[in-house]
Amino acid sequence: MENRFRVLSTRPPRLDAAAKVTGQAVYTDDIKLPGMLYGALVQSPVGHARINKIDVTKAGALPGVEAVVTADDAPDVWFGVSPARYDEKMFVRDKVLYFGDEIAAVAAVDRETALKAAELVEIDYEELPVILDARKALEQGAVQIHEKYPGNVSAEVSQEFGDVEAAKAAAQVVKNGVMENEMTEGAFLEPQAVVANYDLHGNLTLYSSTQSVHYVQRIVAMVLGLSIGKVRVVKPYVGGGFGPKAGTSTLELAACFLSMKTGKPVKMTFSREQVFLHSRGRHKFVHQMEIGTDKEGRLLYLDHHALLDGGAYSSFGIATVYYAGSLLGGPYKLPNMRYHGIRAVTNKPASGAQRGHGGVVARALFERLMDELAEELDMDPMELRLKNMMEAGDVTCNDFNMSSLGMKECIEAVRDGSNWKEKRGNLSKGKGIGMSCGFFVSGAGYPIYRSDTFHSTAQIKLQEDGGTVLLETASAEIGQGSDTALAMIAAEALGIPLDAVRVLSGDTDYGVDLGAYSSRQTLMSGHAVKEAAESVRAQVLDVVGNILGIPADDLTIEDGLILHREGRDLDIAGLRTKYTKEHRGWSDNPKDGPLTFREASRLAFLEKGTIVGTGKYKPPPLGGKYKGATVGTSPAYGCSAQVVEVSVDMETGRVSVDRMTDAHDCGRAINKTSVEGQMQGSLSMGLGEALLEAVKFDEKGRVLNANLADYKIPTSMDMPCVNTVVVETNEPNGPFGAKEVGEGAIMPTIPAILNALYDAIGVRFEKVPVTAEEVLRAIKGEKTLVPKLVE
Repeated sequence: MENRFRVLSTRPPRLDAAAKVTGQAVYTDDIKLPGMLYGALVQSPVGHARINKIDVTKAGALPGVEAVVTADDAPDVWFGVSPARYDEKMFVRDKVLYFGDEIAAVAAVDRETALKAAELVEIDYEELPVILDARKALEQGAVQIHEKYPGNVSAEVSQEFGDVEAAKAAAQVVKNGVMENEMTEGAFLEPQAVVANYDLHGNLTLYSSTQSVHYVQRIVAMVLGLSIGKVRVVKPYVGGGFGPKAGTSTLELAACFLSMKTGKPVKMTFSREQVFLHSRGRHKFVHQMEIGTDKEGRLLYLDHHALLDGGAYSSFGIATVYYAGSLLGGPYKLPNMRYHGIRAVTNKPASGAQRGHGGVVARALFERLMDELAEELDMDPMELRLKNMMEAGDVTCNDFNMSSLGMKECIEAVRDGSNWKEKRGNLSKGKGIGMSCGFFVSGAGYPIYRSDTFHSTAQIKLQEDGGTVLLETASAEIGQGSDTALAMIAAEALGIPLDAVRVLSGDTDYGVDLGAYSSRQTLMSGHAVKEAAESVRAQVLDVVGNILGIPADDLTIEDGLILHREGRDLDIAGLRTKYTKEHRGWSDNPKDGPLTFREASRLAFLEKGTIVGTGKYKPPPLGGKYKGATVGTSPAYGCSAQVVEVSVDMETGRVSVDRMTDAHDCGRAINKTSVEGQMQGSLSMGLGEALLEAVKFDEKGRVLNANLADYKIPTSMDMPCVNTVVVETNEPNGPFGAKEVGEGAIMPTIPAILNALYDAIGVRFEKVPVTAEEVLRAIKGEKTLVPKLVE
């Protein structure tokens, strides 16, 4: 794609880079306010039990303790992520549902005293059966875990598009299979942390390491009975999120409540174990699919069943169970699709929305079956995918509109970049090569709660000197580079250098932004920023045009200079002489040279006062009219293709990933370095989930590996050489043609590794992570089989 831009598609350093590498970045746990107290949670030491009695006498009597609160003190208000599944309260009252369920909180003069007081809270439990398996939770006669979910079903989805039974009758080649994963964690470096301050005017300020200041503000106000205007949520620097920091937690609510009760600021920070107990990471899924084609390999149908282990609460689960089915509607031409999904309640920490929300494991099985179809058809796996690939302008059977789709280009890029044709079928025993494709949303089509609110607003203000542009947005920079991308969009739209833009973000005082989830920031926040910048640009040019007697439409701004669109010289000598005399110091260069943006902005200020531009964005109506159509609809869709090469030690089963080639269609790349970084990060997380990562529990529901020593994530020693290919298309619904890269790139990684393992040792794995022990068992003919969901 031709680059006609001055700022976009370049590689400037990230705006937050210097602060982070020098240690000057202030994270939530770095904040210390005068008179601040420290809070601690009291959490259940059992996996499932009734609470007979809570005694806080000893805790409250400990010197230095200023407050102890339980459900008897706190508001009795349900909250959660989706209003359709509000099923949590600040503290449990009668029953704990998992090991770590929150029962009480204390505030004290220091952290050590708070932790000691938490230990002194006495609780009389009556233990109940613990259910840690979704299949067992659904068995007839199983104990009901959550009062809101009879039969332990928190959500169920049944959908059919087209006529699957007729397509089955016509199919010539059919493949079916199952896939199971283990629950996984985001494993971000910074644990969740909050500082709450309720001031003398009844205003509540909450600093939180969150991915969405807007949703936290809304839930905090609702639970605590405050007007939204009295609640301010600020996101300092965040050390990673990946989805688990997207909702509102008891940590945030308890800190706010303790601050209101004590009249002092309260800080609370999770330990690493508490990060695991809060979780909201990847669900444990079991998927079962059947796919059929005609004799030429054209896809005819998908019949799909899924079971989700949701843990004790819903979190994002109502969306997850839909995403697990709906995202398979693309990127292939699939005329008939049927899906049945159930999300079960178990006595585990709640699962939520982790990178590639809902779609990662479903895609892994689908792409594994695509390879099986290709083998049956004696067809190159890439050829089969290209034969079935959608094109820009196509609409899926479940009404997703492919406004842009560079899938063909992605496949061709990884084919050529990996030497696929030369290597496929020609590698030695124990070495394999595999490929797959991915597909994901670029922004959610609707807010989590029913509302006509804009998804993002932005404000751009010119400083008095005219040399600095101040961008204010509530968008969430969580390490993905959104501040830099939005600053680049503002600079491009204004026609000024990037270093003239200063960004203030992550604060509800700066407007509305729904946050960093569903890969929405570049497209949605970017639209709002672009509109705000264009408003400022128009105001400045209008003032200059009026002064010079030239229509504003004849003027433009390029590289920080005011120019005539047709290249004519502007007569500004008299203007400079006049304003330099009247306003000392106004001009950059009172003698000659083009009129600068700084000068023009100063003129605008002198004529009109402060120049402010506002922008906003929400998608047009999207998707179909069927139940659940709002989940998965998006203004745009990202796509990717990947080739992975592996080596298997035939004596130990150890798998080494030798090379990864990844191509991703991100529309217009705003910052190419950041795009590549997001791709590499996705591949690293996918590799971890394919080969290493699993949250492990004992029979009572306690997490056994709740630390980053025993929970294995990839290090630099596990990552191979990664060849990232940025494929650019023009997304008509994105700002300057841009769309997602943050999540979609993880989609092909697990199935590409699985397909490469099949090429290496001839085994199709049904369960991830594929550990060395599992590989060795498979080599010996003892592969683990996952029971089907339905016969």
